[in-house]
Amino acid sequence: MKLAFSTNAFVQFSVVEAVEKIAAIGYDGVEILADAPHLYPPAVSDAGLKNLAAALERSGLEVANLNANTAMGYYGRTFWEPLFEPSLANPDHAARQWRVDYTKQCIDLAKVLGSRNISITSGRVVPGSDPETALRMLRESLDAVLEYAEKAAVRVGIEYEPGLLVERYEELQALIAGISSPGLGANLDFGHSHVLGEDPESVVAGLSPRIFNVHIEDIHCRKHYHLIPGLGEMDFKGIFDALERHAYDGFATVELYTYPHEPEAAARSALAYLRGLHGV
Repeated sequence: MKLAFSTNAFVQFSVVEAVEKIAAIGYDGVEILADAPHLYPPAVSDAGLKNLAAALERSGLEVANLNANTAMGYYGRTFWEPLFEPSLANPDHAARQWRVDYTKQCIDLAKVLGSRNISITSGRVVPGSDPETALRMLRESLDAVLEYAEKAAVRVGIEYEPGLLVERYEELQALIAGISSPGLGANLDFGHSHVLGEDPESVVAGLSPRIFNVHIEDIHCRKHYHLIPGLGEMDFKGIFDALERHAYDGFATVELYTYPHEPEAAARSALAYLRGLHGV
C-alpha cells in the first residue's frame, strides 16, 4: 500500500514547503489542497503552478489526489471547520455554477500536476432546499463536471461524510450506479465510515472498483475528530487487508488537518505507525 499525506495539515506553510516537508519525512505521495492557502484555483498563477510542479519533480512524490472538497478561498477568510458551500447541490443557481466552474478548474490543475483524480463532496442540505431537490441538483452538476473530467482523463471521487447530503456508503453507491460515467467514484474516508458504524469490508466491497483515493486518520469513541493513526480505535490492519482483497492499487492518504500546529510531528508519527503494520 502506497502512503500519501495531505497538505491540508500544512496550512501554516506554502504548498511548495508542504511538498518538500512531506517528501523529507518519507511518504510516497502527496495530496494537494485545492483551496486557500495552497492551490485555490482562482488565485493560482502560472509561476506558482510551475514552482509547484518543479517541487514535485524534485521530491519524487506522486500526486495522490487534488482535494477540492472545501472552498474557503471563496469567502476570503479562515474558518475552524472546513466549508463545503457553495456546493454542487446548492439551491442558488449562481452559487452552484460557481462550484461547477471551480471544480473544472481543479480538474485542469490535476491534469497539469499529474493527479489521476480530484475529490469533492456533495455539500449539505441547506435552507431553501430539501434532500430530493438537492440530489437532483447534484446530479445535474455532476453531469457537467464529469463530461469535462472525462475529456481531461481525470476521475472525480466523492467523499461522503456524516451530516452531508451524501453521508453513507450506500448513498454514494446508489449515486454512482445512477450516473453512467466510469469517471465517478469514491474518495473513501475510513474515519467518516467508522463514525457512522460501517463495516470496512462491506464498504470496500460495495464501492470497489470505484475507489479512487482513500483517506485515513484515527478516531476515538466515534467522534468525528481526526487523530494520528495509533491514537484511536481504528483497525488499520483490517482496512488494509480489505483493500488488498479487492485489488485497490491507489494511495492511502493520511489526512490530519487537525494538526496545523505540529504537522511534521503528526506526519512522522503516522508514517511510523502505519509502516509498522506488516510492512505497509
